[in-house]
Amino acid sequence: MPSPRTSRTDDGLTVKGQRTRQRIVEHAAQLMFERGVAGTTIEDVRAAAGVSNSQVYHYFADKHALVRAVIEYQTEYVVGPQESLFARLDTMDGLRAWRDFIVEHQRRRQCRGGCPIASLSSELAEGDDDVRRQLSGSFARWEHGIRDGLRAMHEAGRLRSEADPDELALATLASLQGGLLLTQLQRDVRPIATALDASLSLIAAHTTA
Repeated sequence: MPSPRTSRTDDGLTVKGQRTRQRIVEHAAQLMFERGVAGTTIEDVRAAAGVSNSQVYHYFADKHALVRAVIEYQTEYVVGPQESLFARLDTMDGLRAWRDFIVEHQRRRQCRGGCPIASLSSELAEGDDDVRRQLSGSFARWEHGIRDGLRAMHEAGRLRSEADPDELALATLASLQGGLLLTQLQRDVRPIATALDASLSLIAAHTTA
């Protein structure tokens, strides 16, 4: 039986190698979040993660590859915890529970940092089409989670026939992003709470009796 150090994971890395790669990505994500992508060098990441240059370049061909791994990591960090709630977005109670989760998360973070995906987008969207498409896909994953819940609500007859679940989902995500930015700037959860309350009121106005 192979040892844990030499057994291979689905991506072809040993367990030890996967852990090393994950540590590099985590430290890169933190540094890029704090300093920006342009303000973070491979040397910064190497020192923070406690690895050698050869280890960094073993897992990532260049900084561009590392940035794309950071986008994937931040998407999982932001959207992943919400996915268990997405299945409940077919009711107003489920939508309110999701709203409360978002607001409480910002309160625990003391309203710092905003949205990590949006932070990356503001810096990278105009520089590389591949990166822009990846970031767009990150937001699409978020939007689809909201949309699927609203579509289920629509199909169950809890939304009026003329309501458009796709447009409501897009409006909700757009409001969410604006609320997160203002919450970050003001260090106050009121903007994100107000933005989501307005979105939920819009959805509620389309519900059937």
